[in-house]
Amino acid sequence: QWFLAITRYADHLLDDLPNLTGWPDRVRTMQANWIGRSQGAEIHFPLVRAGDTALDGSLTVFTTRPDTLFGVSYLVLAPEHPLVEALTSAEQRDAVAAFQAWVSRQSEQERTAEDRSKRGVALGASVEYENAYDGADETELEVEPAGAVHYRKGDHLFFWEGMELGWRGRLADVWLVQAGIRNEGGLEPDDSEDGNLDGILPRDSHVVGFLEVRRAVGDDWRNWVAARLMGGPSDFGVLGVLAAGRRFGDQLDGTGTELYGFMTFGTDKFINKDFGVTAADAVGSGLPVTTLSGGYRSTGVQLVHRRHLTRKLHAIAQAGVEFYSSDIGDSPIARSDTEFELSLALVWRF
Repeated sequence: QWFLAITRYADHLLDDLPNLTGWPDRVRTMQANWIGRSQGAEIHFPLVRAGDTALDGSLTVFTTRPDTLFGVSYLVLAPEHPLVEALTSAEQRDAVAAFQAWVSRQSEQERTAEDRSKRGVALGASVEYENAYDGADETELEVEPAGAVHYRKGDHLFFWEGMELGWRGRLADVWLVQAGIRNEGGLEPDDSEDGNLDGILPRDSHVVGFLEVRRAVGDDWRNWVAARLMGGPSDFGVLGVLAAGRRFGDQLDGTGTELYGFMTFGTDKFINKDFGVTAADAVGSGLPVTTLSGGYRSTGVQLVHRRHLTRKLHAIAQAGVEFYSSDIGDSPIARSDTEFELSLALVWRF
């Protein structure tokens, strides 16, 4: 009786199948399927924590479809996997042990039946990954020195980022919705370093609400369109934004370059709070009274590049230009119909 380590010769057998010209194509296909070699990639998911215990290392997964990683919501381990015990939180140990005992009583035929519904139990552990549509995603709680807190549960992300507090989630593979509130700062006389706004009455800041809906054009989120509304108290007005963008490159970890264009529209109250000059302003500043109408506000383009300098240190660079409407460009507050913006952010991930 002979025993062969068939996996040791699998590649050699598969590569030489075309040389078996005397075999029918049907048989060679059956042989290739029996060997079952798959082309794919190994993905390393950094471990974050199990319950209250921090974890080191990573969990490696093989996939033939790395282009679908943006839809990852959980990872699955076999009940007998050697990492199950190490990754199980204290709160989940009894539930995991009971599930392992139940599985051990099943036959191989019962466990692998195709018509059987899938069953499982949470380990209480979490991993970190980056998705294509929104950069960093992490289960559990993440605190960053830049002033951001993220809490993710499934496809729902609750966040506090700078002046914004809100929720962001995927309602389907091609829809992303976010909503929340933010503090919108008001105009101050010292916003102009050359004294152009001296005598202008301060404009109050407002707590306003926002709603954004984004839709992917294709399953890979390489192209997308979006609409955003922001509104607040009656003296704040409403701002609307339409945008469309494209992601370049094949990176699946949230890095790479994204280019998007946008158009903004505002009510007369919204536009005048930033660019209008009231009679009281004119008396104190000497600027002419300026009252603007609502409607089209601006058009712009933004280029965003994200890069991982190290595993924990990430860089985000942005460059943009915004072209205001002719009415806004003529306002003595705007002083120009074009605004350029450059920014560089360094993010340290704990």
